[in-house]
Amino acid sequence: MKKFNPNKNIIITLIIVIIIVTVLSITMARRAVAQKTSFAQVIVNDTVAVVDKTLYTPVRWFENGVASIQDLFVTYQENERLKGKIDNYDEVVQQNESQKREISNLKEELDLNETLTNYEKKPANVISRSPDSWQDMMIVDQGSEEGISDNMAVMAKNGLIGRVLEVNAHSSKIELLTSDNQTSNHFPVRITTEDGDAFGLLKGYDRRNQALVVEELTGESDIKEDDTVQTSGLGGNSPSDLNVGKVIEAEPDDFGLDRKVYVQPAADVNDVSVVTIIERTVGED
Repeated sequence: MKKFNPNKNIIITLIIVIIIVTVLSITMARRAVAQKTSFAQVIVNDTVAVVDKTLYTPVRWFENGVASIQDLFVTYQENERLKGKIDNYDEVVQQNESQKREISNLKEELDLNETLTNYEKKPANVISRSPDSWQDMMIVDQGSEEGISDNMAVMAKNGLIGRVLEVNAHSSKIELLTSDNQTSNHFPVRITTEDGDAFGLLKGYDRRNQALVVEELTGESDIKEDDTVQTSGLGGNSPSDLNVGKVIEAEPDDFGLDRKVYVQPAADVNDVSVVTIIERTVGED
């Protein structure tokens, strides 16, 4: 086996280096004189350019690919952060809307309470309302332990909405004026007209006209649209002057012997979260 001679390789390498340096020196000297690149210099430059392009093109491609992948990961992370912020923003917006509604309801109840200074007022929150009896009942978080009793009037948003039907220790059931129950929830009311006051009984709710119905009217007063309807206090359980609504129409009853008055309720029972329960004081008896 032929032995490897390192001295021979070193000599060959030195010869090649000397040749290259000599060629470059001669080329540079000629270029300095003639100001023109020699054929040998062109060959060397082109060779170096081709080798550089061949060797570094895959490296550059790989580096660009890595950078693109990093950009994708950064973009994904930014998108996730933005999605989180958007979700939080939507949650904050919903909370703000809920707080605005709650503040609005509380303000309306405060305005109501300012108009009822002659009565005992007990604020309560609506804690339950079944879709099956949406127009009939609601449950509030005040009961007998808080001084609530049967037949107390209940108001919301500056208008009468019903009365206490059933009382438990810490909750009460409210029967609304929009209830279909024709045998209860009858409030004595007073209609203020230009000719004087007319008295009647709030006896039901007309779903077609979305209006309360007042019947059994006394007197011959000419009842017109927009006349004010309030409780009269004559029933004994509810105080007087509680706002019920405005007259929208008056017509003869089915038998033509009496008048039937349709009243636009002052309060919308469809959107109630806070109510005020009214207790008639001794001075009102």
